[in-house]
Amino acid sequence: MDWAQYRTPSYDELIGSDGQPRPAARPLVEYLAGLSGRELAERQAAADIAARVMGITFTVYSDGRNVDRTLPFDLIPRILDRREWQRTEAGLKQRMRALNLFIGDVYGAQKIVKDKVFPAALLKQSVNFRAQCVGVRPPLDVWAHICGSDLVRDGDGTLYALEDNLRIPSGVSYMLENRMVAKRVFPELFETSAILPVDDYPAQLYDTLAALSPRPGDTPVIALLTPGVFNSAYFEHAYLAQSMGIELVEGGDLFVADDDCTYMRTVYGPRRVDVVYRRVDDLFIDPEVFKPDSVLGVPGLIRSWRAGKVALANAPGAGVADDKVVFAYVPKMIRYYLGEDAILPNVPSYLCHLAKDRRYVLENLDKLVVKPANESGGYGMLIGPRASKREREKFRKLIEADPRNYMAQPTLALSTAPIVAPEGPSPRHIDLRPFILSREDVYVTTGGLTRVAMTPGSLVVNSSQGGGAKDTWVVDVEEEA
Repeated sequence: MDWAQYRTPSYDELIGSDGQPRPAARPLVEYLAGLSGRELAERQAAADIAARVMGITFTVYSDGRNVDRTLPFDLIPRILDRREWQRTEAGLKQRMRALNLFIGDVYGAQKIVKDKVFPAALLKQSVNFRAQCVGVRPPLDVWAHICGSDLVRDGDGTLYALEDNLRIPSGVSYMLENRMVAKRVFPELFETSAILPVDDYPAQLYDTLAALSPRPGDTPVIALLTPGVFNSAYFEHAYLAQSMGIELVEGGDLFVADDDCTYMRTVYGPRRVDVVYRRVDDLFIDPEVFKPDSVLGVPGLIRSWRAGKVALANAPGAGVADDKVVFAYVPKMIRYYLGEDAILPNVPSYLCHLAKDRRYVLENLDKLVVKPANESGGYGMLIGPRASKREREKFRKLIEADPRNYMAQPTLALSTAPIVAPEGPSPRHIDLRPFILSREDVYVTTGGLTRVAMTPGSLVVNSSQGGGAKDTWVVDVEEEA
């Protein structure tokens, strides 16, 4: 693999501005340099076959069609230095402690609102605030047990928090499968390099869920509630249920009895369920409380949860903090609840409900990325420098009509990493989604899911829009020396 012609428009995760490999990436870059183009192409083909055989799929929504595709996998891993990762891990744990305190506060005393640290109007207008959750205290006072926080690196090398996904974060199965594929393709590197493992995640997730059981002392019965086989992340639902040895169920498999306990229908009769890891949105989990026509949920499930007879992860209502406008207040939450400065900086944000910020955004639509507060998957946003005048005018009207629903951020020069391309290594923009588990302590995956914008120059990495993925190696450079 010839690196002589490799050029990147931004900070590159493997190659420094001097054209030399970064210290943590040196063994990998030197190893790849010893492979011919044919050998590399053969290994990429082997990786593609392995991904297909494993069934690593994601649904791409395009032109009104739901197309089930193998998630594109690039075999050149993203490399992170363990020393940098330790600081990042500390920053993620700090964010989750503050976010869980915030969620509990807004469903309780609302001190942060009364103290005017968080605007009352924002909470009042939140589409993810669930009045049914007011006064509830979930086990361990944890609301968001599983979080996927998106991190991006700017052109100057700074790693920023871009958003926190606290409702139903997805992608961890791809992180685990990517590692399995990488081990098949590069077995010799895993024998000689100090690459930190990621394969303890299913056990960590199981322990997190088990700790929520309302029947401590007994082996808990845990079920993963899926919307079904047509959901875009069904592969992940089945993968995680199998990895943890728990039941994979749909709404019709569960029922709530007169004793407010949740039961699972089995061939041996009803079996009580202690914990539901739900991969169904709030509004669909209980037709008695939310959407009455939902066939995905379980009638009475919220009643069972409020009575303390079943634990739900993530807890209903946790999405109040999964809002791109609320995201901008996380550094203030950290200061307010923990008395600390944020370790991980937020991407600078402009909030359109603030007159000064809104004026700036409307005057600079051609320079900013504008996002609606509650969309996911990269949908509904405007990338100003690449948008047409017509698209920018459309967003101007949307912002003016509903300023609470929009925020904007600078168009960052997202860092790149090389992918295998016919012409040799070619840079693509990437982000990183580590996964954080909150229980009595907080656990962070070693690295996370690196998502790749497979189209040259594109900044959209989301799998649902055709993005791909890489394995992420956190490397102990001291051991490599």
